[in-house]
Amino acid sequence: MSAFVSDPGLDGVRDAAGHGTEVDVAVHLHDGTVRLAILWTQEILLSADDADQVAQALQRAAEQGRRITVARPPNRPTSA
Repeated sequence: MSAFVSDPGLDGVRDAAGHGTEVDVAVHLHDGTVRLAILWTQEILLSADDADQVAQALQRAAEQGRRITVARPPNRPTSA
């Protein structure tokens, strides 16, 4: 089971060139790190609307990561 939780708001975001490439933004529930993944290739071409959705997802993930980091007790080891 992954400790990362993906943003469901990006389920419909796909490569504008039609290659089937997907993007994923996820937050690690234990240490608050944010993962940005481009699946199936090294790059993704996004429409302006999809790029805005990704930016908003990253902002949501950053805020959630900050909350996790603040809530974590000091000196607690993190694990993946």
